Amino acid sequence: MNKRGFSIRGRLRKMMKCICSGEQLRVDEIIPSSESLATRDYSASGYSSRAGDNERKPDTSNIEEAESSLRESGFLNYEEARALLGRLEYQKGNIEAALHVFEGIDIAAVTPKMKLSIARRCELHRRRSQSEAIPPMSMHAVSLLIEAIFLKAKSLQALGRFGEAAQSCKVILDTVESALPEGLPENFAADCKLLETLNKAVELLPELWKLAGSPQEAILSYRQALLHNWNLDMETATKIEKEFAIFLLYSGSDASPPNLRSQMEGSFVPRNNIEEAILLLMILLRKFVLKRIAWDPSIIDHLSFALSVSGELRTLAHQVELLLPGIMERKERFSTLALCYHGEGEDMVALNLLRNLLNNRDNPDCTLELLLASKICGENVDCTDEGTDYAHKALSKLQGRCKQMASVANCLLGVSLSAKSRSSPSDYDRILRQYEALEALETAERTMIDRDPNVLFHLSLENAEQRKLDAALHYARQLLKIEAGSSVKGWILLARILSAQKQFEDAECVINAAMDQTGKWDQGELLRTKAKLQIAQGRLKNAIETYTHLLAVLQVRNKNFRVGKQLLKNRANHHRRLEMETWHDLANVYTSLSQWRDAEVCLSKSKAIGSHSASRWHSTGLLYEAKGLHKEALKSFGKALDVEPSHVPSLISTATVLRKLSDQSLPAVRSFLTDALRIDRTNPSAWYNLGLVCKAEMGASAVEATECFEAAAFLQETAPVEPFR
Repeated sequence: MNKRGFSIRGRLRKMMKCICSGEQLRVDEIIPSSESLATRDYSASGYSSRAGDNERKPDTSNIEEAESSLRESGFLNYEEARALLGRLEYQKGNIEAALHVFEGIDIAAVTPKMKLSIARRCELHRRRSQSEAIPPMSMHAVSLLIEAIFLKAKSLQALGRFGEAAQSCKVILDTVESALPEGLPENFAADCKLLETLNKAVELLPELWKLAGSPQEAILSYRQALLHNWNLDMETATKIEKEFAIFLLYSGSDASPPNLRSQMEGSFVPRNNIEEAILLLMILLRKFVLKRIAWDPSIIDHLSFALSVSGELRTLAHQVELLLPGIMERKERFSTLALCYHGEGEDMVALNLLRNLLNNRDNPDCTLELLLASKICGENVDCTDEGTDYAHKALSKLQGRCKQMASVANCLLGVSLSAKSRSSPSDYDRILRQYEALEALETAERTMIDRDPNVLFHLSLENAEQRKLDAALHYARQLLKIEAGSSVKGWILLARILSAQKQFEDAECVINAAMDQTGKWDQGELLRTKAKLQIAQGRLKNAIETYTHLLAVLQVRNKNFRVGKQLLKNRANHHRRLEMETWHDLANVYTSLSQWRDAEVCLSKSKAIGSHSASRWHSTGLLYEAKGLHKEALKSFGKALDVEPSHVPSLISTATVLRKLSDQSLPAVRSFLTDALRIDRTNPSAWYNLGLVCKAEMGASAVEATECFEAAAFLQETAPVEPFR
């Protein structure tokens, strides 16, 4: 190409005439040297030759793009010229001027040409043949126009027109995807900026839809970015996967399952937001394990949340265990694993992990871990001493620090002391531990800054167990007020306290009010308590109707959730136990009405749910006892104790049947009753039967029998329809 030709003014006139008329500028009419193109672009984009302007130079990439288009196609058409001028205005920061230039490009007209050019160019590369028809546009021209569409989207974004920006950006991806439905080949557009622009557009589109308030479109664009082969670099692909996972977890929008064009048989297809987010985060974790990306701590944080809310705590523990040492700090690793196993119900595994961590002197600040260890120990009768030690250590570390955490520590101390009192061998030790437990819980209530429902619940529960019913009622009402009636266990505790005060009608009204504020699937425990209140009032037919309604709700619920979302495993087990215990309660009601056949049907239903149940064997024994078959009843009670040696009702029933069978077995009867009272000191039936044994024994103290009867009478007057705890 000749370096000599028109003057600067003449070349500028030609270009502006081209832009205004849409005509093509021929190679032989323009000198496309670096110098002449630079001068032309410089003048056309509004620069002047005033003093101080000589030092300002435009981006030389415009020159290179123009020269490439000229070499390949022999002309620089109207759209390409506008793309160059728009880019210059955008680079100068003149967003509105750039948008005005870009809007002059007829995107609808050039899109089919771009599709055809991309498709033919890739076909030529695959066949390595020039026999096919020449593409209507050069790849540099395609790259230039796609960049113009992208910069138009960026300009619209800067002006706050997010919906229009998203639509403009979407044109790029739809054009390339329809031209190359199988994805971009490896060497696609290696010699121009097209691939770089595509990467930017793929990353930008979901963000634009989010800004436009279109979450479903954002989800579809994320999937388009990840499911189509765009030849994304690792950094961009990783960023998109992470951002998509975060959006799925926290946006509050329900995503429909992805519609995959093709997939391997048996491959996993996510059914909801959580599953799709977990899949993405697991892919990111896999990339890190393969050393393709650097470690990002937020990945495990988001994965922890996703797996926790979906009930897959064991899977989370497995993923944490797979991480190489040093990736997570030792304290964080052990704490996370302990929380996972505690959530899965494997408390001893969790406690051993915490012991391992807390015994290491290199971890001085482990207050939260101490509180978790104390909580686990407080729920295990064999670890109550250890639980109180952990709570005391936490309190010593919290002196002068967070009062709310100190309140939690005092609450856990009270819970551990209360558990310890129930297993104390002597009355003195038991009373002392009960006093200390109540004192710790009252301290927790005084020191809490924000009202803690958990503290109030345990304070009410401890007062109720110590038969301080007025105080228990006061705290139970406070609990309901703070929780605004949102907790089922708060309603049930209040109803049990009222039943202990023999206010059965009021207790039933409380249950009815609770059912009005509770979802249908969460009414199981409420209905069971209501049935027991009706039994206490002698309304056995009403109780049968309530139990029947409860069983119908449970069965419908089970059918619905087999088809729907998966339940958390511990909740599923809870509802299975509730259904089984309801069959036992109904069998006992039929037994009391001498309806043997109905009772047997109920027990057979229970056996289908779980064959190894101490409660079922106990109900079977009561049925035999009511029929007068004492030996068969004794065998059933024995099987119940084989399943659960600490089953108090079976211990008492065994003692009762033995006493009826023979006066020679009084020492064995006393032994069973003593074991029952060691486990449950507040059982009035155990005290009453022990009084009968003392009365029948030769040489036994009448005072001892009287004390047993007095204890039984006092406890019976304050006994709830079902145990407080």
